[in-house]
Amino acid sequence: QVQLVESGGGLVQAGGSLRLSCAASGRTFSSYATGWFRQAPGKEREFVTAMSTTGGRTDYADSVKGRFTISRDNAKNTVYLQMNSLKPEDTAVYYCAAKNVGYSYDVVAHARRYAYWGQGTQVTVSS
Repeated sequence: QVQLVESGGGLVQAGGSLRLSCAASGRTFSSYATGWFRQAPGKEREFVTAMSTTGGRTDYADSVKGRFTISRDNAKNTVYLQMNSLKPEDTAVYYCAAKNVGYSYDVVAHARRYAYWGQGTQVTVSS
């Protein structure tokens, strides 16, 4: 089992940047595929990005391609989301998620496949 704790959210002006972190407990984090999702008020949770266990494979929602970058440091049990050129429509609660995939290099893009979720961190982008 793994516990996830996000940090790094806040208020930023349009065009600015933020870096979110997701710290995971447990000793086998390198066996977990990870992802970031977001949920804006009145909307469903949506996929943002995901990364395989080793970081060799990634996937991004079209809305964030070229602006957001996912990365991970398995030695620190941490996943990051670098967000640049932020837009007001990026305003949402951002959640990290993890799924134990063992030795697979799968990228997991569907929220229902994830077993573990963080509590979320608020990102607000002002215009």
